[in-house]
Amino acid sequence: MQVITGFVGTATGLLLGLFGSGGTLIAMPILHFILHVPSKSAVAMGLGIIAISASVAAFDYWRRGVIDLRVAALFGAFGVMGTYIGARMGAILPASAHLLLFAVVMYYAASRILIRKDTVVTAHPHAQHWLYIGAYSIGIGTFAGLVGVGGGFLIVPALIILWGLPIQRAVGTSLVAVAVNSYAGFAGYAGTVAVSYPIMGVFAATAVAGTFAGSALHSRLSVETIRKGLGLFLVIIATYILWQRLAP
Repeated sequence: MQVITGFVGTATGLLLGLFGSGGTLIAMPILHFILHVPSKSAVAMGLGIIAISASVAAFDYWRRGVIDLRVAALFGAFGVMGTYIGARMGAILPASAHLLLFAVVMYYAASRILIRKDTVVTAHPHAQHWLYIGAYSIGIGTFAGLVGVGGGFLIVPALIILWGLPIQRAVGTSLVAVAVNSYAGFAGYAGTVAVSYPIMGVFAATAVAGTFAGSALHSRLSVETIRKGLGLFLVIIATYILWQRLAP
């Protein structure tokens, strides 16, 4: 079991290091379907694992100077409130509905990954207004906490559209917000669901190692190839979740 946990943890960190998102979209189904962790516990543990690994990955991006700390602080400060509220809502959501909603989010994430283009955009004219920033961040945080994801696949496009950040800088900045959101989400679930800290510890440790590998691979592999592979993988996992829940 520990070997399997270590292997899938490394794979989860690899995706997070490559894209700045996608970690919880992979961690939760793996914890639930492969490691047989109850669905709500898998959501909570996935958030805790991503909080740790995203923090390490964010530090690596910060060390390379590709994080906008001001934007990250704004997104984190507002997003943490929404994520905690969403997590408290998610803790009382029926398990079957939670998994179905999770699958829908995975399909959405896959579509964004498969059709996304790295185009240069101009920052939104209202992007610097704190009410605009706050509303957007709280909205993303609430949705992320409810479904049980870090929200990177929503935050990266927002950083590009609202602030016109280059894709690499958006990914690095997103990791800070993902870490903060995930810590808040885990806190929202803590005490309401069971958490296996031994599994979580092994998963998180290997995920951290995976983030460094993902960051290194980012400069060696075709981004388009990796992006399409991740998108297709998410479609497969989401379809498997629906098949498990809807098949007679």
